[in-house]
Amino acid sequence: MRMYDLIEKKKCGYELSKEEIQWMIQEYVEGNIPDYQMSAFLMSVYFRGMTDEELSALTNAMAHSGDMVDLSAIQGIKADKHSTGGVGDKTTLIIAPIVAACGVKIAKMSGRGLGHTGGTIDKLESIPGFRVAIPTEEFFDIVNKAGISVVGQSGNLAPADKLLYALRDVTATVDSIPLIAASIMSKKLAAGSDCILLDVKTGSGAFMKSIEDSITLAQKMVHIGASAGRKIAALITNMDIPLGNAIGNSLEVIEAVDVLNGNGPEDLTQVSCELAANMLYLADKGTLEECRSKVKEAISSKAALEKLKDMVKAQGGDVSVIEDTGKFERAEYFYDVIAQGSGVISHINAEEIGVASVALGAGRETKESTIDYHAGILLRKKTGDSVKAGDVLGTLYSSSFEMIETGEKLFRAAYTIDPEAKQEKAALIFARVTEEGIERL
Repeated sequence: MRMYDLIEKKKCGYELSKEEIQWMIQEYVEGNIPDYQMSAFLMSVYFRGMTDEELSALTNAMAHSGDMVDLSAIQGIKADKHSTGGVGDKTTLIIAPIVAACGVKIAKMSGRGLGHTGGTIDKLESIPGFRVAIPTEEFFDIVNKAGISVVGQSGNLAPADKLLYALRDVTATVDSIPLIAASIMSKKLAAGSDCILLDVKTGSGAFMKSIEDSITLAQKMVHIGASAGRKIAALITNMDIPLGNAIGNSLEVIEAVDVLNGNGPEDLTQVSCELAANMLYLADKGTLEECRSKVKEAISSKAALEKLKDMVKAQGGDVSVIEDTGKFERAEYFYDVIAQGSGVISHINAEEIGVASVALGAGRETKESTIDYHAGILLRKKTGDSVKAGDVLGTLYSSSFEMIETGEKLFRAAYTIDPEAKQEKAALIFARVTEEGIERL
């Protein structure tokens, strides 16, 4: 085979065979195909797309380009959840303990944040002493005993994806739906869980800005997962507004604990409970309604909170900050942003709120950036809320007052207050995508 011929074939809109795709990925990972040829192929995919068969072949080749995690040492059904990223998205910290409390094992590998989206591993590291790098045998042992462990991605997991993503990042091919689907699902397949629930975000704070594009991406990923023999579904959720009120690592852990204590923000609680119920449904724990009831019981009985504490303790974290979140260290400076006019908040640009939190020190602008675990934002008013001049829109937290000055400008720019707007609450979940089709909610 020659890479030139595969580029020509895809450029002209023809379908590549499974053998051609496997050869291409293997040769590229081994360094036998130069970046300029792979760049040409990626651009041809951007314009020509891929069939479902091509996409499944590409994803499987990427997944098998490195380690395939074998979770057979863990007893029972293993479930995983993947979010396409957003602002204030701390749902893993809520969902994973709920699902574990209902008898489904969570052996999860999560990532760090980059840019305006936060990362679960960064949030967990804001818990003093919490270890995200754990030997494999200990990881399995924790899951078998506690039912739950969340660790950082390690080993040689889908190296083809790392190489391809770096190339896409500099060749304007990041926003190709087939390539996004293959990137996400190659890591999910390599991670080894039996059931996978996808949380596909849509709106200003998400990578996919429209509901229809989000549904298309979800359909592609569901097909890939089903073709690989995994039980899989996707929910399309709203990221036109930050999820919950807290943005920033320790602030988000505190808010997640609030939800598990039964007193978290309504939007975060609703989305988390629906995601958890769908994970239980995929794991054959009953009908969706029965699974929703199990989720409510896991919260009201504090069983889910106990699972979070079990994981924190097993991974070396200070459980006392979960038992009393007032023990978390606080940022040196805080500042209330005051509304300068009256009306209804008609829109919040979630991405700009995320950028403001990064400016405060809560996120990374580059992979080498240092995170301030206590920096961030607490939203006091959100889309649909009525405000008067002088009301507090949000509170900014940082170790630097200069950062707060920058963060305030970005924060204000994210808010639109309309004197003529009506008070309306936005929908939180738009659709459910399964092998059977699309269910609009």
